[in-house]
Amino acid sequence: MAAGHAHPLHLDRDSPIHRLAPEVKIVSMLLFTVIVVATPRTEFLAFAGYAVLLAVVAAFARVPAGWLARRATIELPFVLLAVALPFAAHGERVEWLGLSLSVDGLYGAWNIFAKGTLGVLASLLLAATTTMRDLILGLDRLRCPEVLTQIMTFMLRYIDVLADDARRMRIARLARGYDPRFLWQVKAFAVGVGALFLRSYERGERVYLAMLSRGYTGRLPQLAAGPAAAREWIVSATLPIATAGIAVAALVLA
Repeated sequence: MAAGHAHPLHLDRDSPIHRLAPEVKIVSMLLFTVIVVATPRTEFLAFAGYAVLLAVVAAFARVPAGWLARRATIELPFVLLAVALPFAAHGERVEWLGLSLSVDGLYGAWNIFAKGTLGVLASLLLAATTTMRDLILGLDRLRCPEVLTQIMTFMLRYIDVLADDARRMRIARLARGYDPRFLWQVKAFAVGVGALFLRSYERGERVYLAMLSRGYTGRLPQLAAGPAAAREWIVSATLPIATAGIAVAALVLA
């Protein structure tokens, strides 16, 4: 774990957000998401304010808008579900361009789209400014259950190994002239997945026992700087405090 592992969502930048301790960023983004989810769906100005806050964070973190937009397409299945709601929902209906749309469905679609998009963008900003190892380290400092951090640690360390095993198994299968592509050939794929699972399970057990024999206690070694200073907690609190302020102002002015 000392070598550090990059992941495709991390942007290697030198910014004030990147330099913050991982645990403060995790808490900040979690509180932001909770406030966004708790905001009533009819508070349109509040959601606009949340988007502005994320834009400010992205600017400080030097994360390009295009980078965020491309990776936010992961929420497209939920957007498609939201588009169907105005047509499928019941209740009061309105006419728009000759279409009969449900009012509750429109609000539901907006609710899914607005909160889902803001949540995805917040997660992307967290991933862009924090390496995978630091994310796990931050969860460990926040006293996340050890079993979860251990699973994530092993996954991070050996995901490339498993991918390479799967690639070699596929090449071996192709070398023998068998390339299953259809539903009735799914047995070969299932057998390969089962073999990969057993191989991974056995390797994980061996590695875990080897680590225990070398003094592993279930927690990541503190190779980086220590826990976050009070100043970092104060800086990171800016986002959730501003988010809460926008939510309260929207409710008061409603």
